[in-house]
Amino acid sequence: MAEMIDRREFLSKASLSAAGLMLGSGITGSASEKKRHSSYDIMSEVMKYRKLDSHIHVLLSPAATAEMQIDFADRLGIEKLVISRPVTKQDAPHQEFRDSNDMMINAVKQFPDRFIAQFTLHPKYGKESLEEIKRCVDQGMVGLKVYYQVKINDPLFYPIIEKMIDLKMIILMHANCQLGMAGYRMKYDTKLNPNTSIPEDFVEVAKRYPEALLHFAHITGGGDWEYECKALKDYPNIYVDVSGSNNEANAINYAIKYLGEDRVFFGSDNCYYQAVSKVLAADLTEAQRKKIFFENYNNVLKKGGYNVD
Repeated sequence: MAEMIDRREFLSKASLSAAGLMLGSGITGSASEKKRHSSYDIMSEVMKYRKLDSHIHVLLSPAATAEMQIDFADRLGIEKLVISRPVTKQDAPHQEFRDSNDMMINAVKQFPDRFIAQFTLHPKYGKESLEEIKRCVDQGMVGLKVYYQVKINDPLFYPIIEKMIDLKMIILMHANCQLGMAGYRMKYDTKLNPNTSIPEDFVEVAKRYPEALLHFAHITGGGDWEYECKALKDYPNIYVDVSGSNNEANAINYAIKYLGEDRVFFGSDNCYYQAVSKVLAADLTEAQRKKIFFENYNNVLKKGGYNVD
């Protein structure tokens, strides 16, 4: 008789990082390992939850096709993907942002039942950015994804944030906060652009604009998630996602402890199987899993009438 193993033990040891999960063909490993884990049908567990991925990038390179992202989603039962194509260059011209948005518009036309698109912009192009928001919203896009050209609390962002408040749309911002050393907590990693938004920047904006919907990206992307959650806890208009390739134990439960179960989104940032695994491995109720995988982000979309049925 196979040795019984519970969900948390299985996921913490297997980490769902085996190629078998990515390929939908089961967990790889030795025959004895497969026998030991045979009592737990991981793919049945994966596929039983509706999933809305709040943080996906498509067409970042010629190899990263829209079809590829759909294929990953199909293998893991991800129903909808919120896509964007941020421009990463610091001084890119406005036309590059417009071109990137056109690519997202076309991707949604290719997969209208699977993709939900966000636009991108550079706040220093103030007039052009507001015009671009209108153009993109008219094309069915439902949110903003911005990178680190300008910090989220920079006054250049204020007109953009105010427009997003009017539209009841969320702002997904690349964010980070590195771990400290010897009691010193670094606010910037010297390898990162100094304009990267950190928790304090989000807090300042949340205080100024409590009506804004702010999405702090990838708390499990390598930063100090404990500090991030503590810093953001008193600002209910700041949400976080669990994207990133890091699988530190307790990160999701820690986020729920400090932020509450309604402010945590499922998101992968293209690290699909890691994102699914960490939600399944967390010590959550079934209701909490459903909230994180689907309901929380859908409730935010519902504020502007853009929710999934």
